Amino acid sequence: MLKRLLDMAAAVVALVVLSPVMLAVAMLVAMRLGRPVIFVQPRPGRDGRIFLLRKFRSMRDVDEASGLISDADRLTPFGRKLRSTSLDELPSLWNVLRGDMSVVGPRPLLVEYLPKYTPVQARRHEVRPGITGLAQVSGRNALSWEDKFALDVEYVDNRSLKLDARIIIATIRSVVAREGISAEGQATMTKFGEGDG
Repeated sequence: MLKRLLDMAAAVVALVVLSPVMLAVAMLVAMRLGRPVIFVQPRPGRDGRIFLLRKFRSMRDVDEASGLISDADRLTPFGRKLRSTSLDELPSLWNVLRGDMSVVGPRPLLVEYLPKYTPVQARRHEVRPGITGLAQVSGRNALSWEDKFALDVEYVDNRSLKLDARIIIATIRSVVAREGISAEGQATMTKFGEGDG
């Protein structure tokens, strides 16, 4: 309950304080990538319940005629910068305020991954997903899926406000250093089940 109250307070303060930044980013996304400005996608949350994740759009639309199919093709230099600074995550604060997410927790992944998890890996859904988490500050997309899931379960088993505070501080350092933004040889991260995991 205390964690939820702290999440709500942090989300409200962040949404108010960062509203000028969010407005500026929204305008840049509209100019550079077009509309819609907000990317909305179903993701599994606590206990596997599906919610709509919100982020700033960082990729161009799929366009087979123009060859814009893969993440590498669709991710522009502007989109890369948006992701490297984690500014694309700011709309997710709304998900935190709604109770879909927490500030800290395992990252919400694709719905299509749900049947692929082992029983141990599926334990990542025992808590609300987070904007940042233990896996994100331990290597982000540079980690293998197996390592990510192990860290997610480690967080579930050892979660505490003290650990959350450590992860938030480490997140700030990671964002400033722009570490682990993409997997080696990838624009973002390979899909779970494709050559790893």
